[in-house]
Amino acid sequence: MQEILEQLERKRAAARLGGGVKRIDAQHAKGKLTARERIEVLLDEGTFEEWDMFVEHRCTDFGMAEQKVPGDGVVTGYGMINGRLVFVFSQDFTVFGGALSEAHAEKICKIMDQAMKVGAPVIGLNDSGGARIQEGVASLGGYAEVFQRNVLASGVIPQISVIMGPCAGGAVYSPAMTDFIFMVQDTSYMFVTGPEVVKTVTHEEVTAEELGGALTHTTKSGVADRAFDNDVEALLMVRRLFNYLPLSNREKAPVRQSGDPIDRAELSLDTLVPDNPNKPYDMKELILKTVDDGDFFEIQPDYAKNIIVGFARMDGQTVGIVANQPLVLAGCLDIKSSIKAARFVRFCDAFHIPVITFVDVPGFMPGTAQEYGGIIKHGAKLLYAYAEATVPKITVITRKAYGGAYDVMASKHLRGDVNLAWPNAEIAVMGAKGAVEIIFREDKKDPAKLAEREAEYKRRFANPFVAAERGYIDDVILPHETRKRICRSLVMLKDKKLDNPWRKHGNIPL
Repeated sequence: MQEILEQLERKRAAARLGGGVKRIDAQHAKGKLTARERIEVLLDEGTFEEWDMFVEHRCTDFGMAEQKVPGDGVVTGYGMINGRLVFVFSQDFTVFGGALSEAHAEKICKIMDQAMKVGAPVIGLNDSGGARIQEGVASLGGYAEVFQRNVLASGVIPQISVIMGPCAGGAVYSPAMTDFIFMVQDTSYMFVTGPEVVKTVTHEEVTAEELGGALTHTTKSGVADRAFDNDVEALLMVRRLFNYLPLSNREKAPVRQSGDPIDRAELSLDTLVPDNPNKPYDMKELILKTVDDGDFFEIQPDYAKNIIVGFARMDGQTVGIVANQPLVLAGCLDIKSSIKAARFVRFCDAFHIPVITFVDVPGFMPGTAQEYGGIIKHGAKLLYAYAEATVPKITVITRKAYGGAYDVMASKHLRGDVNLAWPNAEIAVMGAKGAVEIIFREDKKDPAKLAEREAEYKRRFANPFVAAERGYIDDVILPHETRKRICRSLVMLKDKKLDNPWRKHGNIPL
């Protein structure tokens, strides 16, 4: 028996060593943790239960029969984050460059299948050179098996990807189908084709960092949600995000009570919006002063900054925040911001997270670039997401809500549950100046008369009371009581039941 135990320990030691000391040192020299070190940082201490430590590849071509490492380049299993169950796979770059083999894919698929059965999130730590070339189509088939599970798990369990090294070719499509993607500055990159192929095909000279680095994907493409300075920071931020999320679509997000009173009045909000309707202000100030303890986890903070999305808590309950940002493009909706917000709203709806929307939107962004880029279809994505959502929806109009953008931003007409407005809110088809220039074209040559018409239009429409008269606004509130009114509304909506008509699935305007 002692001999068997020693043999087991030898096998375990070989698996833990991965690609060997030399390759582990090379990983550390790049500022990167190893696959196992990453799991230790991510999970609660001592909770990791590893599966398939002894799995090896089955390839015999190109001398691979002599190159076998227990675990085959990926560490898989489950553990706890703040006492809550999570499944994890961590690719090991020290073993064949983290390249995915058929056996490697089977390990990932096994924990994904189990996560679906028990209703727990999956976190993937990606650090891989791509498909293992020696295995050919078997490796490609392995990727497709993972993709299929990503799709089936979508909206059932939260899926989080952390790109902690290379992620290229077909490998990028698994993270792309997960709910959130984090990257690490300077050590991670994602692209479908690398710089050498780009140079050959299009004759463009580009570095891996420029083509698919963290800065590129968090500011230009919008593929990644956040980027962090190093592995440890990225993993700690995954733990923070995880705290806001339910384990599956069968559960609600955890409630974390704070000492922040629900009836806390924030008097500074009464002067947040400037008297001049064309002057911007920072919508993040409203968010931070309204949510529990000023704690807001923003998603995609560096992309499409004219809209803000992220998670917070109100009276301990997780909520999704969507807000126009007047500091950027006057808070207009454009292609990028519509897609960003639509995806976020759909995630919240899939996982029973109430959506709170702060509205200050002068309309959709005009111009040929937007029209040629398909603003009609892309703007409709946000409309579709809000209209389809059955979770509690609370909307606060802080200033402008003009034109079709008023409709799109969780209006009463899209089944908004509680729609509130600040006293200075302007709900109209367009701004007063533009409106009178269309309605009273004949007065264009008489500036005094036009100014009089503009003042009249403002008196009639530049306030929330016309909408309130029709019941499109439930109440006009004082800014400083925003937190209290939202918290009370959430209590009222706690047991909301609303079902969409039966269908296989809708056809969102992709």
